[in-house]
Amino acid sequence: VQFVESGGGLVQPGGSLRLSCAASGFTFSLYDMSWYRQAPGKEREFVARISSLSSVTYYADSVKGRFTISRDNAKNTLYLQMNSLKPEDTAVYYCRRTGTNDTWGQGTQVTVSS
Repeated sequence: VQFVESGGGLVQPGGSLRLSCAASGFTFSLYDMSWYRQAPGKEREFVARISSLSSVTYYADSVKGRFTISRDNAKNTLYLQMNSLKPEDTAVYYCRRTGTNDTWGQGTQVTVSS
């Protein structure tokens, strides 16, 4: 099982980014997937999750209305569209199968700063 996150970068407050997570080593379409993030000096926290067929999504209160999780099962890829970014969204973002102890990928750094 492997996850490769990408799409992070430096963006000004109010800006947008789209993260991607390429998954391999398992049947992607059978699993719910989640995004997590870890800010400097803080514990890793849940951001959003999506069911295997995209019928159900759930968000942390801190990102609700600004972030959108989606997936493309044909491409084994998970996405996170992040709009109206705030400095407090600065973190390394990771993906993983929901409710598992999969090894974390390298993550992708998102920095929101003017």
